[in-house]
Amino acid sequence: MAASDCDCNPCCTCQGRLCDSRLSNQSVASALERAGHSGAAGRMFLWAGTKGAQRPNERRTIYQKIREYDILDKRKTVTALKAGEDRAILLGLSMIFFSVMMYFVLGITMVRSYSDSVWTEESSCTVLNSSIIAEINCSYSCGAECWKSSRYPCLQVYVSLNSSGRVLRLSHNEEAQEANPECFYVPKCRKDHAMMHTLVVNISERLKTQHQVPCYYDPAEQQDSVLLTRLYGSSAIFSSLLWPTCTLVMGMLIVAMVKLTQYLSILCEQISRIKRCLALPGQC
Repeated sequence: MAASDCDCNPCCTCQGRLCDSRLSNQSVASALERAGHSGAAGRMFLWAGTKGAQRPNERRTIYQKIREYDILDKRKTVTALKAGEDRAILLGLSMIFFSVMMYFVLGITMVRSYSDSVWTEESSCTVLNSSIIAEINCSYSCGAECWKSSRYPCLQVYVSLNSSGRVLRLSHNEEAQEANPECFYVPKCRKDHAMMHTLVVNISERLKTQHQVPCYYDPAEQQDSVLLTRLYGSSAIFSSLLWPTCTLVMGMLIVAMVKLTQYLSILCEQISRIKRCLALPGQC
């Protein structure tokens, strides 16, 4: 049967083939259409994905660079400040430790001698008599485990205390009083006896020319002697304690200022973080 006959007769045998060919043509067209839509969608996805990926990457890269420089600068600054603060605290603690040690040394030497002394009141005395009464034996070192004997003259001085009129012996200081209370001055024992004798004679002549001399006495009147000078007076104690006190105060100020600076820096950082969170809540 001819094709034209099939076209004219819908009941002919070629109708199935013709319908099959039409169905196949429609399926191919629909497949091509779907492929076209999928290709366009793929191209749109690739274009949109590439475009959307490049801009955030570029922004993130620039932000990361700026952020890295900022973090490095902050780390360098924080490291430098931390090292400086540690050195300052170490300096302050060293000054405090040094002042405490100085207080300990002065306390067992000068302050103790000053507090144990009973000759606390100052007055004036009139020299009554100054004479050498005897020769006192002494010993001096001539080397390792070597001692030789010598002598020094004992100068005895009597004075009248003007505040009470009492006649008392005069000693040079606390050390001379402890070494020999009968002698005004106890020189260091030497080999040359003539030099020590000349020294004591000169002191005696000088005391005779000065009729009025300052002296320190015991206000309780339990001592029968007075002192010409105190080994450690109030002025000496004050001057010796002044420098350790200044060192202690400076050390404490250094430590306190460093701690205050650290506290203020932490407080400023917290305030700036709170302000940043209020301005940009998404970054908190």
